Amino acid sequence: MAWGLPSTASLTRFCQKLNRLKPLEESAMETSLQRHLTTLDLTLLGVGGMMGFGLFMLMGTVAKGVAGPAVAVSFSVAALAFLLGALCYAELAAHVPCRGSAYLFTYVSMGELWAFLVGWILLLECLIGGPAVAHVWSSNLDAIFSHRIRSFTMAHVGIWQVPFLARYPDFLAAGVILLISAFISCGVRVSSWLNRIFSAISLVVVLFIIIMGFVLARPHNWSAEEGGFAPFGFSGIMDGSATCFYAFVGLGSITASSEEAQNPKRAVPMAITISVVLVAGAYILVSTVLTLMVPWHSLDSDSALADAFYQRGYGWAGFIVAAGAVCAVTTVLFNRLFFLPHVVYAMATDGLMFQVFAHVHPRTQVPVVSILVFGVLMAFLVLLLDLEALVQFLSIGILLTFTFVATSIIVLRFRKAPPSNLLHPVSPVGSEQASAPEPRQLRPALRPYLGFLGGCRPGAAVAWALGVLVSSAITLDCVLVFGDSALHLPPWGHTLLLLLSSVVFLLSLLVLGAHQQQHRQDTFQVPMVPLTPALSILLNVFLMLQLSYVTWLSLSIWLLIGLVVYFGYSIWHSKENQRELQELPATYGSLEDPVQALQPLSQALAQEPAQTEQAASP
Repeated sequence: MAWGLPSTASLTRFCQKLNRLKPLEESAMETSLQRHLTTLDLTLLGVGGMMGFGLFMLMGTVAKGVAGPAVAVSFSVAALAFLLGALCYAELAAHVPCRGSAYLFTYVSMGELWAFLVGWILLLECLIGGPAVAHVWSSNLDAIFSHRIRSFTMAHVGIWQVPFLARYPDFLAAGVILLISAFISCGVRVSSWLNRIFSAISLVVVLFIIIMGFVLARPHNWSAEEGGFAPFGFSGIMDGSATCFYAFVGLGSITASSEEAQNPKRAVPMAITISVVLVAGAYILVSTVLTLMVPWHSLDSDSALADAFYQRGYGWAGFIVAAGAVCAVTTVLFNRLFFLPHVVYAMATDGLMFQVFAHVHPRTQVPVVSILVFGVLMAFLVLLLDLEALVQFLSIGILLTFTFVATSIIVLRFRKAPPSNLLHPVSPVGSEQASAPEPRQLRPALRPYLGFLGGCRPGAAVAWALGVLVSSAITLDCVLVFGDSALHLPPWGHTLLLLLSSVVFLLSLLVLGAHQQQHRQDTFQVPMVPLTPALSILLNVFLMLQLSYVTWLSLSIWLLIGLVVYFGYSIWHSKENQRELQELPATYGSLEDPVQALQPLSQALAQEPAQTEQAASP
């Protein structure tokens, strides 16, 4: 027994390392930046960050090869799923009113391992998303010159016929990545004014596309002769929704600027919600006029909007759209190339990534090593990879990240003690909040009916209910997506499994809802918790299952590599791990006297056999 306990304790400490939370010190909450951004300013940042990529890349790709004219419905479903996740994101941003991302929010709420995985997924998302955006930028610039640059490259370099490799090296896209990386490495102020100018131009161009598109609309393009409104059926609409989800990514620009907001607890949630609604409306309207202007099967995936005007004989309008696309995509490219190095920098300063990425230039105060290393890497990827074939990676990363965010909301709501008093200030004695029941306790009105849950260890029922909720959501989605095909179930078996998974999902929701949770009046909170984050988890998993098995296989390999990095480097170099090591002398004595430091532990082990013998004696 004396030998078993130390190993059990070691296993317990190891599991605690995986789930240790990042405390937010007061220095992390303070800022030297001027708080001058209003809700309108943050909303424009979000709109500018989201608008370009979905309009000028995903829309043409999804309309031509995935959903047809029903791409508008795909954007609607994706907008609903994203809005549920964005509300959860907004609550976390209000709880942590400092510069952060999903990585920081997960670290504060769920623990270190999960935060590392979220940061690792964001790294993959940006490594593919940056080159994809750069490819759209070069395609629209090439459209202004009637695709002469592409024709010249293919004629003099050749065409590659290798799976997952590009048809030809896109030197123009690689060049713009290196150029913008150089701009950002010179300091944020150099790029911010360009970002605002390009955002204004792109908004004007979007209005021009909507008005001019309805003028040139031909309802015949939705007729049965052209394939109908939904040529790929319901599955095509859902596949398109899973791909279109990435079109709404851009919330990082809002949360990254929260330190400069006048009232971040109110402005950030409102800006996130308003910008998602505005961008969703623009996507639906533009995708509608696009497939009404020209038949969906005749679109050019690389520059669909500009090409549609060229096909209708309005070259001047196509030029305006192509120029606006270059400006809008430049804004998105700035955001992608700015966001990735700062996520890696945040992980490096926490000790979860290699310390070389934590280096900040003394003059420009930017993580110059991260910017240059990942800028060069993205330029190399855009030369080699077929980014249209890899576009699904963009969605699966953000869908998985939003699933973690929705789970974090449930964890925070039912947490007894917040991770930091700064996040949830303690109310004065006698106040309404101080006298409120503690979270994770059964509601008084339900105790007569659910008294058997009261005998559980505090928080155990909530933890088990959350685990069952996520598991049943995955099972329910698998039955909905694969029940008729991959599972080969008879009709009665499919119906029975569907009912069982639905009932378990609802029961876990009821168990969670039967417990007290934290309610605050001074900041934004997601309405109808746990229902809203549970629906977000259910819809996110459903959309992820629409993606191809190659996408899942590649994501699994990427996560496996991340786990090797975490257990080989991050868990030992984590700042929280170093803090625990520094606290050991205070617990066991001074490290300068190792014999004295080990005395408490040796005394405990020496007393244990005696206690065991006394317990065993009659």
